[in-house]
Amino acid sequence: MVEYHLDHVFRALSDPTRRAILGRLAEGEATVGRLAKPFPVSFAAVSKHIGVLERAGLVTREARGRERVCRINPAGLTDVRAWIDFHERFWTERLDALDALVAETPGEPDRTR
Repeated sequence: MVEYHLDHVFRALSDPTRRAILGRLAEGEATVGRLAKPFPVSFAAVSKHIGVLERAGLVTREARGRERVCRINPAGLTDVRAWIDFHERFWTERLDALDALVAETPGEPDRTR
């Protein structure tokens, strides 16, 4: 289940428009109309981008009268953070072990003399 969720999150984050929408929502909630203004695409296209972010769990959208208000959902990145933390620890341990091995290995004799 986590891998499936990660696929959706990474796919959602792969698009620069969606990353820009998340950046704007990091400043506070906004209507879909306000989010759409700076982009050279249609309102419908921005709404579809928001739908992708919503399905990935990164954004929530709520109806307030005629408007749809969006807000960022930081919990949507929990699995991603865990995945990144795991791989950071894994590679740090592997590279530290390689450093230790290289430090213990006697060097090649100097053949330039």
